[in-house]
Amino acid sequence: MRRWIRQTLLGAPLATELAEAERVGVLGGLAVFAADGLSSVAYGPEEILHMLAPTGNAGLAYTVPVAIAIAVLIFVVATSYRQTVMAYPGGGGAYVVARDNLGTSAAHVVGGALLTDYVLTVSVSVAAGTAAITSAWPSLYEERIWLAVAAVALIAFVNLRGVREAAAAFALPVYGFIVLTLALVGLGLWKTAQGALTPLAPPTPTGALQPLTLFIILRAFSSGCASLTGIEAVADGVQAFAPPVGRRAAKVLGLLAMLLAAMVVGVSLLAHKMGVVPIATETVTSQIARSVFGHGAWYFAMQLATALILILAANTSFAGFPRLAAFMARDGYVPRQMMNLGDRLVHSNGILILGLVAAMLIVVFQGEVARLIPLYAVGVFTAFTLSQAGMVVHWLRQDTGRYRAVVNGFGATIIGVVLVVIAATKFVHGAWLICLLIPLLTLVFRKIKSHYDHVAVRLSLDMAGEVKPMKNLNLLLVGGMHRGTLQALEYLKTLSTSARAVHVESGGEAEPRIQRLWSEWEKQVPLVILPAPYRSLTTPLLQYIQEVKEQEGYDTVTVILPEFIVDNFWQSLLHNHSALWLQLRLSQVPGVAVLNMRYKL
Repeated sequence: MRRWIRQTLLGAPLATELAEAERVGVLGGLAVFAADGLSSVAYGPEEILHMLAPTGNAGLAYTVPVAIAIAVLIFVVATSYRQTVMAYPGGGGAYVVARDNLGTSAAHVVGGALLTDYVLTVSVSVAAGTAAITSAWPSLYEERIWLAVAAVALIAFVNLRGVREAAAAFALPVYGFIVLTLALVGLGLWKTAQGALTPLAPPTPTGALQPLTLFIILRAFSSGCASLTGIEAVADGVQAFAPPVGRRAAKVLGLLAMLLAAMVVGVSLLAHKMGVVPIATETVTSQIARSVFGHGAWYFAMQLATALILILAANTSFAGFPRLAAFMARDGYVPRQMMNLGDRLVHSNGILILGLVAAMLIVVFQGEVARLIPLYAVGVFTAFTLSQAGMVVHWLRQDTGRYRAVVNGFGATIIGVVLVVIAATKFVHGAWLICLLIPLLTLVFRKIKSHYDHVAVRLSLDMAGEVKPMKNLNLLLVGGMHRGTLQALEYLKTLSTSARAVHVESGGEAEPRIQRLWSEWEKQVPLVILPAPYRSLTTPLLQYIQEVKEQEGYDTVTVILPEFIVDNFWQSLLHNHSALWLQLRLSQVPGVAVLNMRYKL
């Protein structure tokens, strides 16, 4: 039954040899990996305006120049990563580049920064998506947190079905958003040129609340740099593309850079021309769309597309986080379970962990984008900087890589300066948490690696020495004398001559019923009755195991737990499952093996 439900929800398991067929092309890759970058159009320009609006008209005049500076930075980062995916078609992105060229410490920083950023990407994008929905339908505002959590669960579910399933499911919303946003920008600029648009806010605010300073402009720039997040996911997920993987990933990066730059500058230019400023009850994109399209079907289509792309931006993280975690798990820096492929050839553990942590962040921060944004971008720009520095080292090791080293060196310098600006301007507004979290994560990675190295040394054949023969005692735990016990006894007799049955008596009877029946039904295997005055099943058994090992010289003890199997799930709820709890307890005791002997009723 459970298997049928699983296959109905997630689909039939895919064989490993079908992994190649599950890869995507350029159009599918754009749908899977570009949603995060494209979605930032809905909140990147708004964050610029949030920083500049309190300074009045003098500050708002810098809206377009700041957006252009961000567009230039988009092309710098995309160009640098195009070289990365061509040089490292095996995937892993910034983490692998840093590991191979800058060492493990840099790789730890990059890994921690990107894993953190992926989680924040899901939280921010889904929170912003629900904000777009509540802008169009204000009656849903009070339910925004649970709408966001439900959206995270839905995206995780789709990704558990496989990469191609995700690409097919998300292609229409992604391309719909692209078409509608380009139409919004094109029609809006045309109407502005014709003088057909009336400003939604006074072009000159009544008074500036604070003076315009360079620090304010830099804060606006750093907030708008959230538009660059998501670019690195293409490099992390190169192996999701069909061959030639490097070229396809590079094409996706080029398309993403052109679309993202055009949209960020276009929306910012429209906001400036129309005098739009952020308000609490409606997003900037919604204000622009309502003015350009009118309060009709096209407006609601734009809001729906914006909400969908913002929510689906989380899909980029669901594509990148599990793959990055798998690379790090292969190196021993995160739990090895992150490498495991699920039934649908995706890293299911990474998908589930990402969804759970992101949902928790949404609840903690009450789904407010403004509270999450200050945590954003520090991690990804740290990864950008170290990745490009690593590519400089990579190219310098090759005789023909001098020109490419200059390109990546320029990118590393520019991005490094931006990282300092972001960290400085956002530090007191929440970025300090990320600046503290990344070093803590590097310590965790080192601790995990140390554990795996210790285990490998202890399990090495070099440590084996001379293996001595072992003396084992088989103990059959019986709760009563019945047909199942007789079946278990027959199984016990096939194992060895060193066998006993054990009954833990918690009822306080001097002569339990099982003792009377035992002499009638069993002549070979002796029965040991252990009193349990405090009604504990495990304590008397563990004490007896310790006694036989010490007094009788047994090296190991095998405990056999007979269990019957019921026909339906609900029937299992009617039984106490004491064997399960006992198995969990015994699994922590050295020199004890546990066998489950199951039989049908």
